[in-house]
Amino acid sequence: MHLVIQGRNFEVPHRFHQYAEKRLKKLERLLDDEDIEVQVTVSANRGRYTVEATVFVEGYIMRGEETAETTHSAVDLVLEKLERQVEKYKTRLIKKKRARAGEREERAAGRPPEEGEEREEQKVVKVKRFPVKPMTVEEAIMQMELLGHDFFVFANAETEKVSVLYRRRDGQYGLIEPELD
Repeated sequence: MHLVIQGRNFEVPHRFHQYAEKRLKKLERLLDDEDIEVQVTVSANRGRYTVEATVFVEGYIMRGEETAETTHSAVDLVLEKLERQVEKYKTRLIKKKRARAGEREERAAGRPPEEGEEREEQKVVKVKRFPVKPMTVEEAIMQMELLGHDFFVFANAETEKVSVLYRRRDGQYGLIEPELD
């Protein structure tokens, strides 16, 4: 596990590094993978501590954010949230493997799936297409506010790339700028 801990307007004590590493090692065991990256950001605001943890594993990203009275309890809360996400992730992987194996068996037997046999897959139920016009981030914020949405996809006039603007829980805005590998 590769663990990166940083503070935002906050000097992270060494004992927190040790505690976070000890607690987050559990993710390594749950995922049966030593090649995971975990980025942790700690911030302090009015005597409360917010811990944000992002886990990168096999092309998937899991994220948790919690606020508590102490950094240790915030890490524990984030770990609980991440454990639930890991369980969901593992369940989906197992279902996909079983579904693929079942499809191979059906094809090998020459048997089509029976009626009533439904797989619990998530599907795209609606596709929406719209013209993307180049605009600045400020224009995108105004457009998003006018529409009353929590996110807005636009062509960033400054970077000439497609970007996603979203409203954060704290009322501020976040900007996602994809990078292709």
